[in-house]
Amino acid sequence: MTAFKDPFDARHRLTPGCSCGRHASQAEHAADPASADDRSKRVVESAVMRALFPQDATRRAFLAAVGAGTAIAAVNALFPLATATEVFAQGLPVEKKDLKVGFIPITCATPIIMAKPMGFYEKQGLNVEVVKTAGWAVIRDKAINKEYDAAHMLSPMPLAISMGVGSNPIPWTMPAVENINGQAITLAVKHKDKRDPKDWKGMKFAVPFDYSMHNYLLRYYLAEAGIDPDRDVQIRAVPPPEMVANLRADNIDGFLAPDPVNQRAVYDGVGFIHLLSKEIWDGHPCCAFSASKQFVTEMPGTYQALLKAIIEATAFAQKPENRKQIAEAIAPTNYLNQPQTVVEQVLTGTFADGLGKVMKDPNRIAFDPFPYESFAVWILTQMKRWGQIKGDVDYQKVAKDVFLATDATKLMAEAGLTAPTATTKTFSVMGKPFDPAKPAEYVESFAIKRT
Repeated sequence: MTAFKDPFDARHRLTPGCSCGRHASQAEHAADPASADDRSKRVVESAVMRALFPQDATRRAFLAAVGAGTAIAAVNALFPLATATEVFAQGLPVEKKDLKVGFIPITCATPIIMAKPMGFYEKQGLNVEVVKTAGWAVIRDKAINKEYDAAHMLSPMPLAISMGVGSNPIPWTMPAVENINGQAITLAVKHKDKRDPKDWKGMKFAVPFDYSMHNYLLRYYLAEAGIDPDRDVQIRAVPPPEMVANLRADNIDGFLAPDPVNQRAVYDGVGFIHLLSKEIWDGHPCCAFSASKQFVTEMPGTYQALLKAIIEATAFAQKPENRKQIAEAIAPTNYLNQPQTVVEQVLTGTFADGLGKVMKDPNRIAFDPFPYESFAVWILTQMKRWGQIKGDVDYQKVAKDVFLATDATKLMAEAGLTAPTATTKTFSVMGKPFDPAKPAEYVESFAIKRT
């Protein structure tokens, strides 16, 4: 990591040792958003200085004698550093252009899907096949088996894969959130008079996957009403494309599901929207763009190009004026396979609730790619709360290893988005504040839990 040190600082060595010299550890360096902005510059400058001064002692003596300002001017006269840095920053060469990216046909995957028909992948020199996939277990297995180069995943899945929860431990990454909000609790029409969750004992619910925000948000909502999600109701995993059919067949009483599943239940007259997930936690993450750590490290150019395409698509999707155009692009059979009006209702936030009302909420679904590490910590607390992970958990380390906030910061700026200045933030879930610095205390604070 010596390439990231300031070569015009006589205090720094350009031989192996510490990193840029401004952080106590490499972990701190990686977590610092500012580090991503000057890496290209440091790499170029260090390469030039090593070429001019093969002996590090000579370089340091020269800098001590003339000062950094004079040295930079002298080197620039011989080799324009700004031009070299700009060329370097254009990106690494793409190692593999033909890629397969798996997705589940839901609106949470909007940036990944729309990037194909709307040309975002091609803009980065990639030929991406987006592959519609039946369920989350299939997505996970195909990604692990390298049938997919990258995948649309639920945001808890990269954490579970990395920790070996539900599968063998494999280092996995989540460099971008696909969407925030965008889910709902939908009940069968026959339950239109059961609006108090305290009356839901004995009911059967579906969620898309055990390791999903849907599972954790539904459990949270039920537990806050005094309903034990493991003892008072049944919760089972059902692939999103099968949820409406199961509701119609009376196999389940309701679900906390991604859209457009909720809106399709309303469209078909078999369900009504009890509440949007943003009413539980406004701004919660849901789905994500993910890839193995091996893909990220062995194909950095391809990874950078793919992530940049996703983030640029996300920036486009976030603008309300683009939502109808996006609905037209992703509604067809090879993508969501939904009536365009159903997709439009979700993306625009003007929708029928199934009880005779037209609701308006422009933030029903939103698109913000930044993978806050505090999101990961909250997810880990719920995995711990419900007994999915045992023993001690190094919440902060797992969050930093999997949610690649630094990578997102740089590419968000290039896409015209404003990246946060910190990788963590506090928030509230159903009015209860969450402090990411105190995850263990948070888990212990709940009356209903499995720990």
